[in-house]
Amino acid sequence: MTYQVVVIGGGPSGLMAAIAAAEYGAHTLLIDKGNKLGKKLAISGGGRCNVTNRLPQEEVIKHIPGNGRFLYSAFSVFDNYDIIDFFEGLGVKLKEEDHGRMFPVSNSAKSVVNALLNRLAELNVTIRTNTPVEAIDYGESQHTIILKDKEKITADAIIIAVGGKAVPHTGSTGDGYAWAKKAGHTITDIYPTEVPLLSSETFIKEKKLQGLALRDIALSVLNRKNKPIITHRMDMLFTHFGVSGPAVLRCSQFVVKELKKGNKEVTMEIDALPGHPLHGLLDDYKKRLEENPKKTVKNVCKGLIPERFLDYSLQKNGISLEDRAANISREKFTHFLSDLKHFQFKVNGSQPIEKAFVTGGGVSTKEVIPNTLQSKFMHGLYFSGEILDIHGYTGGYNITSAMVTGRVAGMNAAWEALAK
Repeated sequence: MTYQVVVIGGGPSGLMAAIAAAEYGAHTLLIDKGNKLGKKLAISGGGRCNVTNRLPQEEVIKHIPGNGRFLYSAFSVFDNYDIIDFFEGLGVKLKEEDHGRMFPVSNSAKSVVNALLNRLAELNVTIRTNTPVEAIDYGESQHTIILKDKEKITADAIIIAVGGKAVPHTGSTGDGYAWAKKAGHTITDIYPTEVPLLSSETFIKEKKLQGLALRDIALSVLNRKNKPIITHRMDMLFTHFGVSGPAVLRCSQFVVKELKKGNKEVTMEIDALPGHPLHGLLDDYKKRLEENPKKTVKNVCKGLIPERFLDYSLQKNGISLEDRAANISREKFTHFLSDLKHFQFKVNGSQPIEKAFVTGGGVSTKEVIPNTLQSKFMHGLYFSGEILDIHGYTGGYNITSAMVTGRVAGMNAAWEALAK
């Protein structure tokens, strides 16, 4: 069979690419090795599907620390606001939640996936699921896709949208890297981002804080000189293996990069009371201690931070849970409050890439034309989505990047194919 455009990969980027190619008039085939399209979309945002983010373009790109600037050209063609209009046009009403995150009003990822599938059907896009690709042979005027069962499909233009290596149960198992290399592309170092972190600290091993969530803390990754590389103010969670939760996921890629430099451990620091300067806390609590000499220090500090964290921090700083306010030395109490502002611990690894939400690394963006997503080395070859060396924080940024690059790749692949 011959098609004008073949899209490999049925995730958010591939679905968008196939729709765009067909809307611009190309005879389009969408291939996926899995039994269902849109698997990653269906589980995103906890099954509610965080479709995109409504923040201004500058902000969105800031939230894509992995080569987000590459997206400026693509955003000038199709951006996050266009994604919102696109879904509203398909009858999927969206609502805005915290930090600009956009969700379907239905609170169901299925409504998003179904709208995309219906659009593919309207456009007569041929869909083949359970169809693994073995190899791609690049030709002078057309390319040949060789399937696992040795069937051959000819295409004027191919869009590789197979994702990275994160969340492999949705089908992203790094298949596309070999096809990109064969066309002469560099694959930058692949590593996990948006991933829980491991720690061998005694309090982690002894599970002293396991299951404890800290709300609205400031978490920093420190360099060798003890200076912050990055700080994120969000929630976090202590686990049986280390730390997780939104703030940790956002900081994780910076930890992974430090570890890749050969550091055995990286220091992280929690400010459990951001927005409360230490001197203000000291004045306030010194007064409270003086006014309540018979109360235990623990009772005077009740509600300052979660109880388990309070108990642990007091004991860590040599204050027993029975110590009375009248008997506590100013020095010990200052140490305790200072520790709440600068609670440091070491991390020594991350969970594997298979447990990560997002892949760092991929097809080098230096080798892809930014406003068309076409390979600089091969006619009729386009890349979109997470196979590219682009990664963002969770919060709708990776899906935005996937859909924008998919849309732009689909349009340009169609134009190239139709010009033949």
